[in-house]
Amino acid sequence: MSRPLTDQEKRKQISIRGIVGVENVAELKKGFNRHLHFTLVKDRNVATHRDYYFALAHTVRDHLVGRWIRTQQYYYEKDPKRVYYLSLEFYMGRTLQNTMINLGLQNACDEAIYQLGLDIEELEEIEEDAGLGNGGLGRLAACFLDSMATLGLAAYGYGIRYEYGIFNQKIRDGWQVEEADDWLRHGNPWEKARPEYMLPIHFYGRVEHTQTGVRWIDTQVVLALPYDTPIPGYMNNTVNTMRLWSARAPNDFNLRDFNVGDYIQAVLDRNLAENISRVLYPNDNFFEGKELRLKQEYFVVAATLQDIIRRFKASKFGSTESVRTAFDSFPDQVAIQLNDTHPAMAIPELMRVFLDIERLPWDKAWDITTRTFAYTNHTVLPEALERWPVELVEKLLPRHLQIIYEINQRHLDRIAAMFPKDVDRLRRMSLIEEEGMKRINMAHLCIVGSHAVNGVAKIHSEIVKSQVFKDFAEVEPEKFQNKTNGITPRRWLLLCNPGLAELIAEKIGEEYVKDLSQLTKLHRFANDELFIREVSKVKQENKVKFAQYLEKEYKVKINPASMFDVQVKRIHEYKRQLMNCLHIITMYNRIKRDPMKLFVPRTVIIGGKAAPGYHMAKMIIKLITSVGHVVNNDPVVGNKLKVIFLENYRVSLAEKVIPATDLSEQISTAGTEASGTGNMKFMLNGALTIGTMDGANVEMAEEAGEENLFIFGMRVEDVAELDRRGYKAQEYYERLPELKQAMDQIKSGFFSPKEPDLFKDLVNMLFHHDRFKVFADYEAYVRCQDNVSQLYMNAKEWTKMVIRNIAASGKFSSDRTIKEYARDIWGVEPSDLKIPPPNVPRDVADEMLANDTSEKMHV
Repeated sequence: MSRPLTDQEKRKQISIRGIVGVENVAELKKGFNRHLHFTLVKDRNVATHRDYYFALAHTVRDHLVGRWIRTQQYYYEKDPKRVYYLSLEFYMGRTLQNTMINLGLQNACDEAIYQLGLDIEELEEIEEDAGLGNGGLGRLAACFLDSMATLGLAAYGYGIRYEYGIFNQKIRDGWQVEEADDWLRHGNPWEKARPEYMLPIHFYGRVEHTQTGVRWIDTQVVLALPYDTPIPGYMNNTVNTMRLWSARAPNDFNLRDFNVGDYIQAVLDRNLAENISRVLYPNDNFFEGKELRLKQEYFVVAATLQDIIRRFKASKFGSTESVRTAFDSFPDQVAIQLNDTHPAMAIPELMRVFLDIERLPWDKAWDITTRTFAYTNHTVLPEALERWPVELVEKLLPRHLQIIYEINQRHLDRIAAMFPKDVDRLRRMSLIEEEGMKRINMAHLCIVGSHAVNGVAKIHSEIVKSQVFKDFAEVEPEKFQNKTNGITPRRWLLLCNPGLAELIAEKIGEEYVKDLSQLTKLHRFANDELFIREVSKVKQENKVKFAQYLEKEYKVKINPASMFDVQVKRIHEYKRQLMNCLHIITMYNRIKRDPMKLFVPRTVIIGGKAAPGYHMAKMIIKLITSVGHVVNNDPVVGNKLKVIFLENYRVSLAEKVIPATDLSEQISTAGTEASGTGNMKFMLNGALTIGTMDGANVEMAEEAGEENLFIFGMRVEDVAELDRRGYKAQEYYERLPELKQAMDQIKSGFFSPKEPDLFKDLVNMLFHHDRFKVFADYEAYVRCQDNVSQLYMNAKEWTKMVIRNIAASGKFSSDRTIKEYARDIWGVEPSDLKIPPPNVPRDVADEMLANDTSEKMHV
């Protein structure tokens, strides 16, 4: 019997990762040694692994730069409509391997590094994650950038270059402890500072009305310094740009005014300005109305709009003069997508530029603005909606407040004309909330200032229209759309699961990487004995590899033959990690009650970060680790049940755990998870889903057939009905003996013997103010989990269901999502034009592009 292939050998086989080629390998080795020499390491024997990583990163970067320049040159020549994706978060993870895959260099790099006597996987592990996001919203932005480049769109991601990303999570004595994420301390080989495009950003000051117009004066100035990161498309030579802004104090900061001679203090105070881009706010689905956060939001927006307008004006296409002066064509040349309300200040800022600087009349400025912006809503949780105090906006951005008031006045005049005497409707639809402290409702500003508003899954978009923004949808139903989220198959299949990617390519060819809908071809192999065995083998190898990783990193031994039952996501009450925990306790009690009874062995893996100020989420982590401590050390339980809390869950860890998962937990209360994207990653990587009818789970069940998911629990209507009747947790506790036993154990200190009332807040919440109704779904969840165990005992039937899921996951590619945005919202067409590589001379390249374009037009 032949030995199993190593990951490196598997990666070498896959032509979707590029051709090895002797010349390629020789060239890469040469580049590697040259860059190693540049790091002043003259002697290979003294080089560290980090030196090797940087040498490899710079070698791969060399292959990007020519394509990057040529792509940007092509956009300048052709002047297509540009798409600008504005987001306060881009959760990119690592860049090296993704770049190798998208450039078709993976196999050649593997071979070159192997010939140099190094292990490429070890080098890949040295790279820090770019953790410039909290969770789903930031990771979605990263997947979208990959898809926009792969689809040949002239697109740009704009955000903030946080010096410190999402905190590193340590678990100490079962509690979460945060550490600063100093991700830039060794430098970042993937970014290029562009000081020539530095821009001034204004804060505070006052507004002066003069004969010539409005002036915003006596402001404090902070400079925005852009850093560019290349975003390569998959095998199409397109390289787009992500531009992240860093805050810098001007050189005369605090020295020009009231200079009382404290030069040292003035220089130290530069930090105050530069704090704007210091750190990512670590909240997911929660609004914290801090002044620094509002500064961040305006900073990214003001810098980005100046940049967009500069690029619009400088365009040479169809114009004899060197700059455009009229803005009539602006919405035909520019589409701006607002990723949630975080960049909402872009709407009054663009109006300010048009009114005060470009001197456009209001109606024209407003028409251009609304035709340019579109807004994506990401959550229906009320505590997540941004509502900025008027007082704060007045202090920080006085001119913007005036513009927002004017937008609101005109908006309310229009509504009043449509619904005379309906004062309550005016109150509900106003951009300004008057109850208590006056606040600006940023979602209302986005809806009024955009030509399209979308939710991120069918069920979510329905809730947005029928509940959250019902009044707005009644007035302009055509404005509201759905765009179901997706994930990039490059990172979330090719990169993280080479074994499965290759197996699929063997069966249906390689085109699926750019057209994931082709996965439906796998349906015909759902009963193919050999394919079933091969899919099962890939999963088993992934599980063994992950088990080895856990043993090496966390010193925990787990049984790779057990079911890997995984819930990894931000810790939040609505995601109901508590319900998972109650099921763990229930399984534990069943084993203790009858140790001889057949039990399907499980390793339950829960991971995710809690916002540092979110007390209940931190208590949930402590409960999980405490339960794990009892379960994992009980000799009666042995290998039947293990509980692991996965420390510091992040993109690079997701890439390891997802391919190894058997069961994916997607158990939010129906109507609370807007979409979810982890659910899609698990489905694509051969896990089965246990979940509620929430978010994209609904569409996953639609695609695969509900019988191929483990769906349980209340639907949206049932939750509404229960709210109407009144949710009484005590009744479930009294009716369900296993729930009662679990809760009594938590209450009595069974899992915290040294501090029996440690979990009193948590218990009190579950009984008296659980908005997410854990007890109401507990019984159905446990019953459904029994069905999961039952099927897992039949390995063949389980794997057949896995294959049917993979075959149905094609819809959930971010390529499909981006095509829908492009056609329905941005008014641009994806292009499969392949820009010639940099080694093709300019004149030949121009000719190739001309031929390619005319052929497409002819077709």
